[in-house]
Parts: sequence; structure tokens; C-alpha cells
Amino acid sequence: MESKENIETILVTGAAGFIGAALVKSLLSLNLKVIGIDNLNDYYSTSLKRSRLNEIDKVSKNNGEWVFYEVPIEDNKVFSDLINRYSPNVLVHLAAQAGVRYSITNPNEYIQSNLVGFANVLEGCRNNKIPHLIYASSSSVYGGNKNLPFHEEQAVNHPVSLYAATKKSNELMAHTYSHLYNLPTTGLRFFTVYGPWGRPDMAPMIFARSILKNEPIKVFNQGEMQRDFTYIDDVVQGIIRCCFKKATIDNNFNPLKPNPSTSHAPYRIFNIGNSSPIKLTYFIDLLEKNLGKKAIRNFQPMQPGDVVSTEAKMDLLNSWVDYKPTTSIENGIRSFTEWYLNYFENR
Repeated sequence: MESKENIETILVTGAAGFIGAALVKSLLSLNLKVIGIDNLNDYYSTSLKRSRLNEIDKVSKNNGEWVFYEVPIEDNKVFSDLINRYSPNVLVHLAAQAGVRYSITNPNEYIQSNLVGFANVLEGCRNNKIPHLIYASSSSVYGGNKNLPFHEEQAVNHPVSLYAATKKSNELMAHTYSHLYNLPTTGLRFFTVYGPWGRPDMAPMIFARSILKNEPIKVFNQGEMQRDFTYIDDVVQGIIRCCFKKATIDNNFNPLKPNPSTSHAPYRIFNIGNSSPIKLTYFIDLLEKNLGKKAIRNFQPMQPGDVVSTEAKMDLLNSWVDYKPTTSIENGIRSFTEWYLNYFENR
């Protein structure tokens, strides 16, 4: 692993997002210079995004150096100029149009942000000779695969949502740039990240809000679902560890039996999960316990684009950067609900 002294400046796209803001705060605590980019779109509450930025500002007063720009990655010239101005050692690309279900009704948002925007990220890295690109992929790429746990050497050719298809496309696009331009790229497939400052369109926030308001919550597939919930602090530590270890060529890569997670080029794909899938009903039980109220459960059929189960095999990232998540679902939900009650009681 590279020493911390080899990294001085990191550029983070999606810096006002859930994972982005948590990452920025941790990077600043390492006394690094962090350049944040976000377009602050209104897919969900911009006030929550600005609150995250305020939290970053508090950390930056005593740690590192923080600069923020409100620009879209779809604006190729402005984005490329920023990369050129700061010449980061690592670019962590987290900006994207998120949400599986939203992609069914608003496909163009995903084409523009996740494909056009990602192409601009790759071009910016190529033209400015950025030493390492880390980008967000998703467990959604495993699609209709039912062979659990999901591991990086499995084929991911059957996405069941446009969101998943764009994330798989990002992995293919990244490999092309790794091959053609020797650009080290690391793709991280996130598994259901949750915790304080989370996204309002995800289950923890939706359920917590409904439980406290005595409104029914929709429990899809009659509750017969499970997710590999991964606490935000664990995810951030995994990203940071990857910042200090570039993607490299796999010297054992066999083109006659190609490994999808590595390459003859400096290209790596990793799951970043918890390896402990939790039943949706138990997840709701924990929310009820910590919020002190019972949920009104409205059982629903499976939704288009959704999957029944996810579970990450974590051997590769563990061996690569010694990644070991440490937060139990019980402790994670307790931290989330404490933050949720405090944040929304003061608004």
C-alpha cells in the first residue's frame, strides 16, 4: 500500500451526497486537500445536501484544506478545467443519478449523468494524466443473478434496471481507458449503504419517516427480501484504503479465461459490502425498537427492477487493502436513528 505522504490532493465528485460528504470529512481528518464538486440537483432535498456541506465546513476549520464547486460533471469544459487547475493525485467519482426505481420513469437523467458525465470524468483523467480514478459502481450490476454470495468473477450481463445497466457501462468504459491510456481505475460495487446523513429515497429514511408519522410502510415481495446492509463508516474506510493503493495490472491475467475483476490493464473491480445479509423484516424490527414505535406494514408484491437478495463476497477487497467492516446492523441502526431524530427534530 502506498504511504499517506504520496497523496496530497483528492478530488471528489458528488461531494454533497451521502457517501461523498462522509468521505470528504474523513479525508480532511487526514489533513489532505480535498476538492469537492456537486451540482446540488433536486432529486432529493437540497437542504439536506447543504447541511452535509455545513458539516464538512466545520471539519475543515481544523483539518486539511477544503474547496467546493457547484458545477455539473456534464459540463465538460468547466469540469476539465477544475481537474487541470488542481491536478489531484486521486479522483474519486461518486456523482451519479441514483435510484433503481427512479430510472424506470426518468431514464434520460441516467443517460446524461451516469454515461455522459462518466465519459467526461474519463476524458478529464486522460487529458490531465490523473494517477488514479476510483469510481462508484453498484451491487445492482449483479441483476438477475441468484448465485449468492455475489463475487467479482461472476458475469454481470443481465441487469434488471437502467440504473444497473449504466453502472455496468461505467465498468466497461473504465476498462477501455485503462487499456488504451494506461489509466489506473478502481470500480467499487457498493452494497446498500446506510447510516447518518443518508439519502431520503432509501429504505432507512423512508421507513423511519413513515413509522414516526404513523403512516404505512410498503414492504415489497411480502417481506421476503434481504440486503447486505453496509454502514457508511465502513464504506468510507474502504474507499480511503483504495485511495492509497492504485489499480495495477494483473500479471496472472489469462485472456483465454479472463477474470472480469482484473485485466492486462491497470483495472480492478471490488465489492464493498458487509457479507452479512439482513432480512428486511428484521431491519424493520430494529427501526421499531430504536424509534420506540411500531410500523404499519403494508405488504406489497415485488417491484420492477428490484432483486430479492444481495450478499457480497469480500475476499478480494480484504486481500487488496485489508478491508474488514466492523459495524453490526444493530449498532448501525442505533446510530442512524439517533442522528435521524436529532436532525429532524431541529427542523
